[in-house]
Amino acid sequence: MAQILSGKDVSEEIRDKIKQEILEIQGQFPSFKPGLAIVQVGGREDSTVYIGQKLKNAAEVGVNARHVLLPNTATQQDIIKTVERLNLDPTVHGIIVQLPLDTSSPVDTHLVTNSIRPDKDVDGLHQVNAGKLARGDLEDCILPCTPRGCLELILKTGIDIAGKMAVVIGRSKIVGAPMSNLLTWHHATVTVCHSRTVNLADVARQADILVVAIGKSQLVQKDWVKPGAVVIDCGINTIEDASRKTGKRLVGDVDYEGVKDVASWLTPVPGGVGPMTVAMLLRNTLDQAKKALNRAKTASGWSLQLLKLNLKTPVPSDIEIAQSQTPKMISELAEEINLLQEEVDLYGKLKAKVSLKVLDRLQSQPDGKYVVVTGITPTPLGEGKSTTTIGLTQALGAHLMRNVFACVRQPSQGPTFGIKGGAAGGGYSQVIPMEEFNLHLTGDIHAITAANNLLAAQIEARMFHEATQTDEALYKRLVPTSKGKREFSTIQLRRLKKLGIDKTDPNSLTAEEVSSFVRLDINRETITWQRVMDTNDRFLRKIIVGEGKEEKGHSRVCQFDIAVSSEIMAILALTTSLQDMRERLGNMVVASSKAGVPVTADDLGITGALTVLMKDAIRPNLMQTLEGTPVFVHAGPFANIAHGNSSILADKIALKLVGKDGFVVTEAGFGADIGMEKFFNIKCRYSGLVPNAVVLVATIRALKMHGGGPTVVAGVPLPKEYTQENVELLEKGFENLQKQIENANKFGVPVVVAINGFASDTQAEKELVQKLARQNGAFDAIICNHWAEGGRGAGDLAQAVERACSQPSNFKFLYDVSLPIEEKIRIIAQEIYGADGIELSPEAKEQIERYKKQGFNDLPICMAKTHLSLSHDPTRKGRPTGFTLPIREARASIGAGFIYPLVGTMSTMPGLPTRPCFYDIDIDPDTEEIVGLS
Repeated sequence: MAQILSGKDVSEEIRDKIKQEILEIQGQFPSFKPGLAIVQVGGREDSTVYIGQKLKNAAEVGVNARHVLLPNTATQQDIIKTVERLNLDPTVHGIIVQLPLDTSSPVDTHLVTNSIRPDKDVDGLHQVNAGKLARGDLEDCILPCTPRGCLELILKTGIDIAGKMAVVIGRSKIVGAPMSNLLTWHHATVTVCHSRTVNLADVARQADILVVAIGKSQLVQKDWVKPGAVVIDCGINTIEDASRKTGKRLVGDVDYEGVKDVASWLTPVPGGVGPMTVAMLLRNTLDQAKKALNRAKTASGWSLQLLKLNLKTPVPSDIEIAQSQTPKMISELAEEINLLQEEVDLYGKLKAKVSLKVLDRLQSQPDGKYVVVTGITPTPLGEGKSTTTIGLTQALGAHLMRNVFACVRQPSQGPTFGIKGGAAGGGYSQVIPMEEFNLHLTGDIHAITAANNLLAAQIEARMFHEATQTDEALYKRLVPTSKGKREFSTIQLRRLKKLGIDKTDPNSLTAEEVSSFVRLDINRETITWQRVMDTNDRFLRKIIVGEGKEEKGHSRVCQFDIAVSSEIMAILALTTSLQDMRERLGNMVVASSKAGVPVTADDLGITGALTVLMKDAIRPNLMQTLEGTPVFVHAGPFANIAHGNSSILADKIALKLVGKDGFVVTEAGFGADIGMEKFFNIKCRYSGLVPNAVVLVATIRALKMHGGGPTVVAGVPLPKEYTQENVELLEKGFENLQKQIENANKFGVPVVVAINGFASDTQAEKELVQKLARQNGAFDAIICNHWAEGGRGAGDLAQAVERACSQPSNFKFLYDVSLPIEEKIRIIAQEIYGADGIELSPEAKEQIERYKKQGFNDLPICMAKTHLSLSHDPTRKGRPTGFTLPIREARASIGAGFIYPLVGTMSTMPGLPTRPCFYDIDIDPDTEEIVGLS
């Protein structure tokens, strides 16, 4: 007499284990939640019942199962698109398509099941999983649920499968074929039978293990079964039974009543294999969720393939070096640093956008070490912060073999073609491809330009319409009747709420409420929003708009700024999510009303549209260095009127990808008194990230300039003071570096001075700077030669940075944001610049008082001053003292989240010089190779 092999009991044990395992993992990783998606097409009643059982069982064990229902009119393309969307969802670890499909359209079921990503195919039907199972790669595939459930039941009997004769009746792709493979790889001798097998009963009678899945009710009789055999009945059939209330009952493919007298173990129907199939579905989903968690936990285990440098002396031009290196395919780099395929959107072969969903996947991954590269007050030639950032990254990654990311800003095309050239680093420490880095990249700056100018157009249009229409006409057009219905849009409901109008029916507003709703009543004199373009064009610094025939009488004087000075660029760099960006864009104040009320982008109804234009730009751009280490290029805000740092999102994603033992090297614009101060007080305040070290870049030539050396002019040969040894001049100029070291130490972060060496520097000069820096508060000072040698030339710097990062972090902000605006400005002026105090112009005082009344006091300060001196006067070098800092104006970037006082005159639109860089830029029409970039 057979023992009953109850799938109901065994599946309950399995579900209990699954539930307990999930709870245990959640104890360590609270956000862990296995996700299952069940796609159903049409409304077959039996399918709906099965899905209901799966959803119920999933909820009981802690699996987050969702039912994705498509109509029976869904086409093959509709179904595959749904599956592909789920493939890209990191919260979904398992996907099944409920079969059979109930659709009125022709659908290739095999094509649909194969559209599920193999590692999410928890039904085990994908041809990749089937192929791996067939060749015995059981550890590297997902087992189909029913065969896996059958195997569990067989193992539950205690029988040793190895060496036994097994017969599988049925060869379906879902049960029979994979079941025979499973038994084979558990060392049974397996025979597969089917409808054309001759003497089927005789073959079945040889089986120690008999699995029946042929779909014929009670086919297998008592005399087909070897005495003592284990019989697994996978069939489920309906037969007539007058004794039942429904007139029908469920039976298997085995004659249960007869076979139970000869078998040793027998599964019932129902209550046998059926419950096991659901349990194995949940088991497979949990297994895949655990694998995803393990991938996240081991994401720091990179397999980086490095690129070898072919160093030449003398060092060739930047573009010659860049074009001589063959970069890796960006898809390969993404795979090496453990980015998933669905997290990377390729823009050609050598650059890509990276999804913000990486942060969700790796949320439990510890951050790496966070290093900011800044510099002393520079000469007009620059001191090599970008080059040092890349050289240090190459040293850490290609020579110390650490996981490391560089995070740099995207350069503006205006200076690239105008006065500055590119910003990809230099020499043998560059981002490649240099041409793509310096030109369009993935279009982020173009998106900012489009969004900025759409808002500018709406400001003019809204003022025009308000000036030419009655309240009633405005209201009729702003809230039109469509198909007999009149509704407020979501953004209009937000404006009503802001006005204190608690109504949702457009027809219920009073005349006074209508007027308040439709009239922004912008004071033209207070408009701060300008148009932008990514080109140096001095003739757009002041323009008149509204000179067209239909706009006569509505003209006004305004200007163009360069695109990277747009507040939208600053928002891109400071945002922490798509939702946060949307809120920041909506909060942008573009003007005040005649009553002094701030007018925002949200008031203008444009927030959603701006976010749509920026939806791709928010994702960081992945590139690589000359030595094959990864780089994020993202955002490029001005370092004078904005904070001049690459994006928070790039830094956050990079910190997760490198893992706790890795490094992220990010760059701050201009000298430490500007870029570093803003990095700490603005960027770190909004990101919540804690920096571990500062790398402070200095050059001998800049220190000599601060010691009283002759004026340095771009394009003019350096005077002999800079090309010959002059220790006295150098020692006097050290005071600027000394002050910048002090500034970094005020924030509680160790400072490593990087002496960026040039061929004209003498050993005595470099060693003097090293000695003075170490004596005056630097954690260490290192002589570097990464421009000529790549990562190898920054090896000592990398080791010093690693030692500095091992120190405890005592990071602190310079000021409390709740202090009055004037007090925060004074603290920065005195503590960072060395001023005696500040002097506010009447205009600045008036603006500051207005911001306080409008509720904007508790924002950080983003000082806009010259980068060529610690003071407001670019001619005062070294460490100026005895000066008062004049504050000419105080402006507000409410969306970005800072107040920016203006010290002196700030140009937001560069001009072209007599001989712009574009004279040297060209393309070979045959090879399409770009020449002349620098």
